[in-house]
Amino acid sequence: MFFEFRFWKYLFNRNDLIVSLKEDATMRGFQSRVWFVAIFGILLFALRDIWGLHTEELTALFVNGYEDTFTIARIISLIGTIFWSLLYMGFHFFVIAFILHKITQVELSKVAILQLFVVAFLLMEKAFNYFLYAVVGYATDYSVLSFGPLAATFIEQSYVNYFFNELSLITGLIIAIQFHFLRAFTAMSTRNLFLLLLGIQVILALITAGFEVLPIESWIEGGQTK
Repeated sequence: MFFEFRFWKYLFNRNDLIVSLKEDATMRGFQSRVWFVAIFGILLFALRDIWGLHTEELTALFVNGYEDTFTIARIISLIGTIFWSLLYMGFHFFVIAFILHKITQVELSKVAILQLFVVAFLLMEKAFNYFLYAVVGYATDYSVLSFGPLAATFIEQSYVNYFFNELSLITGLIIAIQFHFLRAFTAMSTRNLFLLLLGIQVILALITAGFEVLPIESWIEGGQTK
């Protein structure tokens, strides 16, 4: 028995997908959708970099007349961004899928399908923020869909603000999708499954916030802080 993997259909209606997977039906068309999401992610990250998102420091090179250096820096920045997009998507698609597979004992092939949807929602969040930035003409360090802007209003602690910035409406949606999908295939209790999914997101937020506040650029320049 075969069934065609339809990305948009199953993205918002996973019950049919779960039934088909439980029946051990052979799925076709999944790899092409993986490539579609991957190409979309690369293009999105590249467009954000070309637009100038998080490359403000390079503007000083152009203003000071170092046009050749500025051009080279922008090219290197674009290449680095594309490389980072592959790492970002690969981490959520492969690494998180492997972790969930090991803990929940759900087949890795099934968890990979779930994580493709997760990567898609993460990219949608970034695309939405990029669209808003392009409309208003400037960018911020915080996602408008996260709790970061609210935290920054009341808390003067960068690490805490960046932590809440990683917890967004999309984060809640991802937990809900993962819970709904994995619950159909795992023997783990619903309580433990929910705590596991919530814990993964909290740990990722803590780690990401830590990287945001670390003076990595200063270390690269020789360990001098400004």
